[in-house]
Amino acid sequence: MSRPQVNRVPAGGLSYPARFLAAAAYAGFGSLTSPDAAVSQYSHETGVILYALYQQASVGPCNVPQPRRWHKLEQDKWNSWKSLGNMASVEAMRLFVKILEEEDPAWLSKVQNQVSEEPSNTAVESNSQEVISSPSESIPLSSNGSALENGNLVDTEDKDVLVEGIAAISVYNHWVCPQISGRRPSARYQHAAAVIQDKMYIVGGNHNGRYLNDVQVFDLNSLTWSKVEQKSSSLSSPQSAEVFSAQSMLPPCAGHSLIQRGSELLAVAGHSKDPFETVVVRSFDTMTCCWSLVESYGKSPIARGGQSITLVGSSLVMFGGEDSRRHLLNDLNILDLETMTWETIEAVGTPPSPRSDHTATVQGGRYLLIFGGGSHSTCFNDLHVLDLESMEWSQPEPQGILPAPRAGHAGVMIGDNWYIIGGGDNKSGICETMVLNTSTLVWSVATGVQGRTSIASEGLSVVSATSNGEEILITFGGYNGRYSNEVHIMKTNQKAKLQPRILESPAAAAAAFASQASLHPRSSANGVSVNGDSELHVPGDITQENRVKEIVIDNPKSETSGYGEVNDQLAAALKSNQDLEASSLAAQSENARLKHELASAQSKNSELSKELHSVRTQLVAEQSRCFRLEVEVAELRQKLQSMELVQKELELLRRQQAASDAAAATVTQKQGSGMWSWLAGTPPDGKSFQA
Repeated sequence: MSRPQVNRVPAGGLSYPARFLAAAAYAGFGSLTSPDAAVSQYSHETGVILYALYQQASVGPCNVPQPRRWHKLEQDKWNSWKSLGNMASVEAMRLFVKILEEEDPAWLSKVQNQVSEEPSNTAVESNSQEVISSPSESIPLSSNGSALENGNLVDTEDKDVLVEGIAAISVYNHWVCPQISGRRPSARYQHAAAVIQDKMYIVGGNHNGRYLNDVQVFDLNSLTWSKVEQKSSSLSSPQSAEVFSAQSMLPPCAGHSLIQRGSELLAVAGHSKDPFETVVVRSFDTMTCCWSLVESYGKSPIARGGQSITLVGSSLVMFGGEDSRRHLLNDLNILDLETMTWETIEAVGTPPSPRSDHTATVQGGRYLLIFGGGSHSTCFNDLHVLDLESMEWSQPEPQGILPAPRAGHAGVMIGDNWYIIGGGDNKSGICETMVLNTSTLVWSVATGVQGRTSIASEGLSVVSATSNGEEILITFGGYNGRYSNEVHIMKTNQKAKLQPRILESPAAAAAAFASQASLHPRSSANGVSVNGDSELHVPGDITQENRVKEIVIDNPKSETSGYGEVNDQLAAALKSNQDLEASSLAAQSENARLKHELASAQSKNSELSKELHSVRTQLVAEQSRCFRLEVEVAELRQKLQSMELVQKELELLRRQQAASDAAAATVTQKQGSGMWSWLAGTPPDGKSFQA
C-alpha cells in the first residue's frame, strides 16, 4: 500500500474530535466493535499502535494491570499503550488520524462517500481587490497589483511605465495574493515547482490522499494558468514503445524534487502508488512537453520521498527522506549529471538525525546547509552544514531570532540569504517567513502573515524569479487543514545584503565599475557599458538597492579629479580585500594546524587506548592464572593432609602387626616346650604322670 507523507496539520473537512471519532469508527474502534477485530485488520505493528492511540485518546494514560505474559497480543497492546505515558488526548487523536491516513489515504472520502469539492475559482477571482496578511497591517491591491491607499493608487517612481505581471507589485517584504486568470490547478501539497523563462512549472502533488501527475504552468508576466498536454518520448522500435511510454511518463507522485537543467526539468524520487525499489530520474522537455526516463548508473539509492535535492555545479546532492516503509533516512548520495552515476557518500562527523520534509541549499558552491524537517512525532529547527570538499558534517550555532521547529516548509536562496517559508510543528502552521544570512549565520524575520493562509502551511512550494532587476518569491499550494491552490508573491528588498563586502558602499561600487569601464570603454561585458554621454550603467544584481541605477558624471571638467578619488577608493577597497584574504589564509592555516594537532592527539589517544586495552588483557590473564594457581595449591594442601592421615594409619597398622607378630612367636614357643615335656613324661603343668 502506498503511503503519503505524514500530515502534521489536521486535514480539512471535519474538526477534532469529530474527525477522530469518524476515523476510529472507520478503523473499527468503537463500542460496537471488538478491539481485537479492529487490530487484526492491519499489520500487527500498525494495529497495536492504533489501539494504543485510541485508548490514550478515549480513556487516558494506561492504568490497567499488566495482562498475562502468555497472551502476546494483549501484552503488546498493553506495552504500546503504556509507552505513551501522559500524552495529551488531542495529540493522540491527531496521531491516530495521521497513521490511518497513511494506511488508507482515501478513508475520509469513503466516509463522506464523495471526494471533497475543490475550491471554486470563480469565488477567488471575483474579488477585484486582494488583501495581504501581515502581522501589523493589510495592504489591498488593485486589479493590476498596485498598492492602494485610502482608495487611491500610491505614487511610485515609475508612474509613466506600464507594468504588468509580478512587476506590477510595488510593496516590499509583504506577501501578496494577486488576481490571476486562467483555470487554476487542483489544490494540492507536496508537489514540486521550478521556473524556466518567466514560467513557473508545477508538477504532481497530493490532494486528499490522491497522487497527481499533471504539469501546470503559471506565466509570471500575465499571471495566467495553463495546463500542459504531456507526451512520452517516441522509440524507433514499435514493440517496446508501449512499455517505454508507460515507464517514461511521470506516475502520480508526491514528495518528489524538481531540478531545472537548461530547458529541461528533472523529476527525482517521490512517493507513488506503486513505488520503485530505487530512486528514478525522469526528464521533462519544456520545449516538446515530452517525458523521458533517464538511465543512471552506479548504486542507486533506495526509493524515497520528502528528501532534499540540491544542484551543486553539475551534481545533485540528495539527503534524507522517507522510504515506502516509513523508515526515515539520513544517508547522503550524489548523482553526477555528466555521467549519470550515483555515489553513496560516507561523510565524517555527526550527520543530521534521520528526517524528511526538510530543506537544503548550497552556499558558495561548497557548503551544503540542512535545516529543519521532522520525524514521525518530532519537528526540528537545527542547522547542519556539510563541507562538500572534505565531506565533513558540522552543526554551527546560528545567532539572531531562531526559527520555530518545523517540517514541510519551503526554502529558496537569494544571494547569501536563505528564505524559509511556511511549514508546520505538529500543532499549527508557521506564520513567520525567516531569513538566514548564510555568510554570518544570523536568523531574522522577513515578514509574517495572519489568519488561515497557505503561506502558513505544509507542503507548499517556493521559487524565485527576477523582474526589473528585483528578486521575487512565488509560492503555490500547501496544506493547513485544507488544500490550497493559491499563489502568493513577495518582492524582496535586499539592499546591501546581496552585495559583496567590497561593494557595500555606493562609492566602492562606482569605483569598481569605473575601473572596468576605463579598461573597456565601449564594451558591455558582464552588463557594464559606458556610452558617449559618460553614463555608467551598473547591473541591478550588485547595486545597494538591488535595482538598475545610473551613475552620471555631469561635469566633464571634474572627470580627472573624480576618477582620482574613485581610484583612491578602489585602491583602499582592494587593500582591504587583500587584508581580508590574508586574514582568511591565516585563519585557514591556524585551522589546519589545529586540525593536525587534533588528529595527532586523537592518534596518541588511540595508541594509549590500545596499550591500556593490552595491559588490561594481560592483567585479566594474570588474574586468571593466579586463580588457577590458588586452586592448585588448595588441592595440594588437601592431598598433603590426606597423606599425613594415611601415614598415621600406616604407622598404627605397623605397630599392630608388630604386636601380633610378638604374640604369635610367644604362642609358638609355648607350644614347642610342652611337646618335649610330654615326651619326657612330665606334664605341662609340672606334675608327674601317674599311670
